[in-house]
Amino acid sequence: MSMSKGGMPIPGDYFTMGNFACVEGAILAGCRLYAGYPITPSSEIFERASVRFPQVGGNAIEMEDELGSMAALVGGSFAGAKVMTATSGPGFSLMMENIGLAYMMEAPCVLVNVQRAGPSTGVPTLVGQGDMMQAKWGSHGDLETIAYSPSSVQEFFDLTIQAFNSAEKFRTPVFVMADQVVGMMWEKLHIPPAEEIEVVDRQVMEPASKLDKEHPLFDYARDFLPMPIAGMGSRVNVDSLTHDSRGYPSTDHDVSEILNRHLMGKIKNHEKEIWRWEESNLDDAEVAVVSYGSAARSALAAVKNARAKGIKAGLLRLITPWPFPDEIVEKLSRKVSGLVVAEVNYGQMIHPVRENSRCPVVGANWAPGALIEPRAIVDAMQAVVAE
Repeated sequence: MSMSKGGMPIPGDYFTMGNFACVEGAILAGCRLYAGYPITPSSEIFERASVRFPQVGGNAIEMEDELGSMAALVGGSFAGAKVMTATSGPGFSLMMENIGLAYMMEAPCVLVNVQRAGPSTGVPTLVGQGDMMQAKWGSHGDLETIAYSPSSVQEFFDLTIQAFNSAEKFRTPVFVMADQVVGMMWEKLHIPPAEEIEVVDRQVMEPASKLDKEHPLFDYARDFLPMPIAGMGSRVNVDSLTHDSRGYPSTDHDVSEILNRHLMGKIKNHEKEIWRWEESNLDDAEVAVVSYGSAARSALAAVKNARAKGIKAGLLRLITPWPFPDEIVEKLSRKVSGLVVAEVNYGQMIHPVRENSRCPVVGANWAPGALIEPRAIVDAMQAVVAE
């Protein structure tokens, strides 16, 4: 059964790949420009976008590399389009400088990272979760990041739409931190009718002729600012340098303070409405697992296995690793005797978990390249209970 008839996705239930579901979600969110460079295990996203975007009046363009891809997103965003790209580890690294540009220029865009195994080229066809800290700290300067971590094909679809909504609302780059398992697995996908899907559209700045000339174009006392779109007569300077309320570069300390507090505050001030998480068997839990992405599937199996052994275990699944839901983790840590952080890496999200916990925290870490086995998580739960 076809997901579309040469246009918008048809509502219904499908059996499909996670990477394909991502593209259908992007289309329903209003994305009409994909700029990218193919890289395993995200290449199916580019491949499908190349077919599907033209069918809905959009474009999918191949750039010379990931640096150019990210630059194209910034330009496309200021031309008025909802924009996206997809990549994996090495490409994510190459995008970082222009990701910083997008943060400073407040260019909404969505970047999907289908994570793979290991540093450098690693194992391109196998799973890893080694880019989680890079999503938060990869670009330079003081930044606040929004990132989503899907654990299923359905969630890859849903969170792609949510990523676009957050990008448009907060005028910022947003990451969808998928992984090879979620991207390449085939599962059921339910596409609801378009009228049931919330879509946030961009707030656009009025042409200069309609603006109060005495009023600042960028009122940094507000978290959410209208966006100047090229060709619409806004007559505003858009710059990568620290800039004032008219968009002009400045080295004044007060200007820097106002701008940077705005860039960070628009996310920090609303982090509780951004946070998403899922709880399983936590009501009576004495030990809990914190996990995300495909690793959370193993973690849920481990919780069930632990309970069969008489261990009162539960799971906290991080759907938004960034901004980190510190209050949620701290509250849980006061209820249980220990936390286990299950990841397909040697310890990344364990750091903010440990920083915000009031109980012992141990890692259940698995070499990138294979999905973590539930037994390893059960072993870690038994070890933290014994401490």
